Amino acid sequence: MKRILLFFLLISFLGCKQSKSNDEIKTNNTSKLIEVFKASNTNYPNISVHRGGKGLKNYPENCLETLQYISDSISAVYEVDIAQTKDSKLVLMHDNSIERTTNGSGLVKNLTYSELRKFNLQDDYGYATNFKAPLFSEVLKWCEANNIILTVDIKRSVSIERVIEVIRKANAADNCIIITYNVAQAELAYKHAPDMLLSVSTRNHKEFDRLLETNIPTENMLAFTGTRLSNVSLYKRLHDADIVCMLGTLGNLDRQAEARGNQLYTTWKNKGIDILATDRPFEAYIATN
Repeated sequence: MKRILLFFLLISFLGCKQSKSNDEIKTNNTSKLIEVFKASNTNYPNISVHRGGKGLKNYPENCLETLQYISDSISAVYEVDIAQTKDSKLVLMHDNSIERTTNGSGLVKNLTYSELRKFNLQDDYGYATNFKAPLFSEVLKWCEANNIILTVDIKRSVSIERVIEVIRKANAADNCIIITYNVAQAELAYKHAPDMLLSVSTRNHKEFDRLLETNIPTENMLAFTGTRLSNVSLYKRLHDADIVCMLGTLGNLDRQAEARGNQLYTTWKNKGIDILATDRPFEAYIATN
């Protein structure tokens, strides 16, 4: 009986210790992005560059040199995709296979990083460049040095814990927003990074209601409202909670703007959109700034 009591006391102690640890992370090391990305503020970039830059001649997606090229001209957030090599290195890569984005072939998970580095990244027109698939840690180092913000899209084969570990090692919590696609992912991300800002899927009132039922504070939320316009009542409700709204114009809405005029970006912004996630960062930036 005494052993059983000691066991439960130990479990209780460990649970309290873990809770305290999370509280300390939240209190002492809270990412500055939680304070910056509020609907009541305006001092944050209003453009998010899809895959770090697409459709640019001589500049491939998910490429450090492309991020550098775009950041020389506009203020933006950069969405990047994180994959893992055979030897557990985290790299920027969207597809499971490297055939579309490099002049090589094979699956990322079957290649070591040194093997991946043998191939060159190619742009969306199929032209090979001299650029290589970068390590996530290299990109984080550049972001930290240049005050650049990433939204981090974690591929299914990569654990959230591993990505957060690399972010912490680089002291880059102030440079990263973790992307989640559903409530379960959001809860897992918050469990491991209660101090970081999360991009949460909030395409309608029901999705927002489900998020409000979790223990994730609204201050940790940046609302990705989908790739279609939602009812303006959703944007107002999110703004009332001081949550920033991001609209994915990538795809259909970008094509509409290209065909009908870039003033559409301003029209969408005036409906309550704070950040435009786009494949046309230069055009969207000029139209809205």
